[in-house]
Formats: sequence, C-alpha cells, structure tokens
Amino acid sequence: MFQEKYHQVERMLRACTGEEDVLLSIGGDHADIASTVAFKLAKVEKRAPQKIAADIAERLSADPGLGDIRVEAAGPYINFRFGPSLLAEAVRAATGPGYGNLQRRTERVVLEHTSANPNGPLHVGHIRNTVIGDTLVRAFRKAGYPLEAQYYLNDMGRQIAIVSWGFDHLGLARGEDEKEDHYVARVYVAANRELQKNPEITEEIDHLMQQVERGDAETVAKFRAAVSLCAKGIRATLAALNAHHDRFVWESDFVRIGDVDRIIGRVRHLPQAHEDETLWVDLSERGFEKKYILRRSDGTSVYSTRDLAYHTWKARNFDRMIDVLGADHKLIGAQLRATLELLGEHPPEIVYFEFVSLPEGSMSTRAGKFVSADELIEEVTAKAYDEVTVRRPELPEEERRTIARSVAVAAIRYDIVKVSPEKSTVFDWREALNFERQSGPYIQYAHARACSILEKAGEFEPAYHYETEHEIALARHLSRFPVVIEQTVTELRPHLLAAYARELADLFNAFYHYDPVLKSEGETRSSRLALVDAVRNTLQESLVTLGIDALRSM
Repeated sequence: MFQEKYHQVERMLRACTGEEDVLLSIGGDHADIASTVAFKLAKVEKRAPQKIAADIAERLSADPGLGDIRVEAAGPYINFRFGPSLLAEAVRAATGPGYGNLQRRTERVVLEHTSANPNGPLHVGHIRNTVIGDTLVRAFRKAGYPLEAQYYLNDMGRQIAIVSWGFDHLGLARGEDEKEDHYVARVYVAANRELQKNPEITEEIDHLMQQVERGDAETVAKFRAAVSLCAKGIRATLAALNAHHDRFVWESDFVRIGDVDRIIGRVRHLPQAHEDETLWVDLSERGFEKKYILRRSDGTSVYSTRDLAYHTWKARNFDRMIDVLGADHKLIGAQLRATLELLGEHPPEIVYFEFVSLPEGSMSTRAGKFVSADELIEEVTAKAYDEVTVRRPELPEEERRTIARSVAVAAIRYDIVKVSPEKSTVFDWREALNFERQSGPYIQYAHARACSILEKAGEFEPAYHYETEHEIALARHLSRFPVVIEQTVTELRPHLLAAYARELADLFNAFYHYDPVLKSEGETRSSRLALVDAVRNTLQESLVTLGIDALRSM
C-alpha cells in the first residue's frame, strides 16, 4: 500500500512541477512522504522555495486523486500524511503472510560475497562481508528478484600453492576434532615458516603455479583437494551464521574452459595494452598510475586476469552483477571496472565496506594470529547462554541452548549490519547481547513479546481504528516496510533495513508501555490486537530478511 502511494505521490508531483526528479523521502515525525523539490525549482523560477512549496501544496490539495492523503507545506518542504483509512489499510496489509514482498521481477541478479581465500577459516574481518552480502541476497529475493548468491573460490593463487606444498612436504596430520579449514590454516602457517627459513622453496611454489596454469592433472587435483577441504569448513561457518551460497565458482574453471585465453586475446587488441616482459594495461587515462598487470613474465595469468574472465562470464548469464568487497580492494575493484569498460563489457556494482574489528586488536592469517569466526560464534553463544539462563532459568537446558544459538547469531549479524558499510566498526559482545538496547536480541525480544500478547489474547475479530499518538506512529511505521525493502536493494544499503527493524521495536515498546492492549475493551482492544499482530508479522519478515531467527519465546 505505502509503495503504491509513494509512487502515486511521485507521479502527481512530476505532473504538477514538470520535474522528473522530485526528490522524495520517507519517514519522519512530520510526514509519511516528503519532497524537497521546491529547492530545485527555486533556482529555476527565482522565487523563494517556501512560496513554491505553498503553491504546489495548494494545487495538489485540490486533486481528488490524493484520496485520504493530506498535503501541506512546511516552509520549503512539501509533506504528505496518510489519513485514517490508509492507516487502517496499512495495518491490515501488514498482518498478511509475506508482507513486504514486492512484485516479481525478470532482471536476473548475481551477488558475490565473502569469497575469502581458502587457506584458512573465516575470521572476524571476513564476516562483515558475509553479513552484508547475505542480507542483500535476502532483501533482493524479498524484492522479487531471481538471484544467485556466489562464492568465488581462489584455487590457483600463491597461497593455495603454499598450502599444496605444505601438504606434500610437511606431513602434518589433521587432529581428530580439528575443523577442516583450521587444519588447512595450520598447514599454511607451517609452510610459510619453512619458506622464511628456506627462500629456495619459492622456486618450487612458482613451479606449482606454472603447472596448475598449464592444466597439469596431478597438480590441479592437489590444489582442488586442498581448497575443497578448506571450503567444507568455511561452508559450516557460513551455515552457523545463517548465510548460504547457491554456487561456489572455481577460479581455475576459467582457465580450463579457455575464458582466460580469450580475455588475454581481447586485451591485446586494446590501444591501452602493452607487452614487454609482462602483459599490462595502461589505465592512466582513467586516473590510475600503476600498471594493471594481466600476465607475468613466466607466461602465467594473475588473479586480475581470471577475475576479468569471471566477470565477463557473469555478464553473459545475468542482467545485474553485484560484488561485496573490503575497502582494501578499492583499487583492484576500480581497475577491474575500468578494464571491463574498455573491453565493452558491463562492469559490476561494488559495495565496499570498512572493517569490523574486536577490542583485542588486529588479525593476520599469515602470522597465524587471528580470531576466527568460529571462535567468535562460540564465545558469543556461551555469553548468550548465560544471559538466557539468568532470564529463563525454568527452561530445559537444551531449549536454553537453542535460544542462545539464535540470540548469538542475532547479536553478531545485527551488530555488524546496523552500521553503514562505509563506516568501520568494533564488535563488542556486551553491547551486541544487550536485550534492553538497540541490538539484534532486543528486536527478537520485541517479536517474542508480541507473540506472547497474542497468545494470551486468544481469538479476536480484528478492527482497525487508531487514535492515540503511539497507535498512529506504529501504524505509519508499519506502512513503510515495503518501501524500505525497495530502498535497501536500490541503494545497496542493508543498514536501512536494520534501522527500520530497530525503530519498529522501539515504537512497539512505547505503544505497549502507554496503550494497554489486553486490558482494553471492545473496538479499542480488537484494533490494538490487530496492531500487535501486524507488528509481530512485520518484525518476523524484517528479522528473516536480516538473517535472524524470529523467536516466539525468549
């Protein structure tokens, strides 16, 4: 409903002003929808934006097509507020299954996220990529897009060559209870120590990389076996975080099927291409000083070459490409986009994120000093179990542990996704697990409270009449959910959804505090119970889209 009204207001403003971009925003205390188009028109008409806004509001107010929407000028702003019938319609819609689902789209989307090198377990730095990526995957699907989530497995790089060498020469056995990716990391770290002691091993590593590039069956099999082992452990970590990929794409496949050779052939024909000892592209006209090297002096391709092949393959099979990358990949990502454009290919959209860290400090896979995502999940789950036990000591132990696992994932995912990607953040488990503050468990608890109220109420005939300040604020916020889903995928900013869910929990808690539900009577009781049911349903849809379990009891 809100989405329809939003686009209706957009169309009417365009018709009234003749402007294509009418600059709409949603939310706020003073309006359901607002426009700042008067500022833009003031530059053209040479009039005060306040007078322009007043004129537009007067003209639109006379249009019967607005229905139960009140329009008024507030200084230079044009505000649109929903009336009682629209609020009733919004609450009714918010009680329906799948609320927030948008119309089915035909545009095929591929979203690549996480894609950490398979030489060890995911660590805290990786999982911000995972949480941002998986939340966007869920939001796109809710917005009606057919989407494939991919993990790009680097099975050809120097790090994998070092792991493979380590398996062949160090004889390190896997521990009985040792997780696969942790075992691979132990081999990798040990092999690096050997490299430091004996630099001549570098020649053996280089030879392995040449062999895998040539398609030597034995070397390829060894590399793939090491990567498969690590990927198995990584999959388990992703599953523990409620994150899932539809496809793991192997980097070496693009060498095997000839796409890398084809890319090199196309690049050679570019006027910006140069061949001396290496093959490289001059991107100085695009503002890059460094050479964009695509082939080494020994004839082997580099990661960038295979990345170009991967993206041209994606462009053949999908309409929209989205990559989630750390801020340290900004140069690589920009060079990739620039080269694809030179080749006449469609470049990906890239969501860059700054890093998440722990108060304890930095992490390094090479030195063997890092906090793995597994360790983080285990630690936060233990803290969550303690908190659940304090709150619900009467529950059986297994039920408390089940709740704790869900609460831990909620704490981690929400604390990471609530911050806009371009801002760095520090994960503090004390804040993340705070049931009373703006955390994932706080939102889960609001959902559980709504479930409890409805369970105590039993059956009721819903009504939709709202008068109090808190009823109206809650109904208004409920109406905005579909537009927040659309905004999240349009702007690729998952923190917008996180903020919406937190605000919904805040408004619900205020409503519950000031407006009695179970103790009210007649139409008021039925209307408030319908509002509680709409909150329950919308919180559930929000939490699921955030990759968080919507618990009925906590």
